[in-house]
Amino acid sequence: MSAHIAFRGVSKRFQVKVRGSRQHSEFTAVDTVDLDVERGEFVVLVGPSGCGKSTLLDLLGGLTEPSEGEILLDGRRITGPGLDRGIVFQQYALLPWRTAQGNVEFGLEATGVPRRHRAERAREFLDLVGLTGFEDRHPHQLSGGMRQRVAIARSLAYDPQVLLMDEPFAALDAQTRESMQDELLRIWQRTGKTVVFITHSIDEAVHLGQRVVVLTSRPGRVKETVAIDLGDRTRQEDPRSSPEFARYRHRIWDLLHDEVSRAQQQEKEVVGA
Repeated sequence: MSAHIAFRGVSKRFQVKVRGSRQHSEFTAVDTVDLDVERGEFVVLVGPSGCGKSTLLDLLGGLTEPSEGEILLDGRRITGPGLDRGIVFQQYALLPWRTAQGNVEFGLEATGVPRRHRAERAREFLDLVGLTGFEDRHPHQLSGGMRQRVAIARSLAYDPQVLLMDEPFAALDAQTRESMQDELLRIWQRTGKTVVFITHSIDEAVHLGQRVVVLTSRPGRVKETVAIDLGDRTRQEDPRSSPEFARYRHRIWDLLHDEVSRAQQQEKEVVGA
């Protein structure tokens, strides 16, 4: 049985201008990435800054095309954006003049859902993310965590197969961030969506992911994939304090340590160039 999502030899190169000249050089963001993601799986990508995590997500979202290789969704090559993939970014990107319900309905309008069904569907997904009673609030009347819940509801409302999340909780305070992680796990379990999630936080990766994919420093390659088995992470006891959690965290840090050092050296070389 083929994977739900399949990266096959995916590389992405960009043309960048050489500082102080009119010439351009080639910059390789990711190189020969092979990765399978199964249907309903929660996969987290981690790696040092500049390793191509967001580039991989953009490629999967169809926002840009690979220089080499291909990405398949249910065996079909991804050639552009599609309603089978929903994207949640770090910045909430909500329309400030629309209410929470109006923002969720906006995504439904774009997909052609009849007007009479939009309000009911929007309320259903706001309830899913725990925002019943806040439907008529505008973004400026909501906390950061609530705004991100609206963004998640908007992405889920048109029923994509895959949810792509690019550091969606990075701007939140620590307490809200942990609460949102737990909320996301609950939503994932209820919806059965395939989730591909990017983070810089090892703790967040271990808490959320069924598998954590560790990328090398630039150009990004898959260094190792770590399977995470913490049982039911929505149970009453917080798995973040368990010995198993600590062992997974230590394992991933061991894999990342050299890559982070290499990435920092690359940054120094660029600044000194």
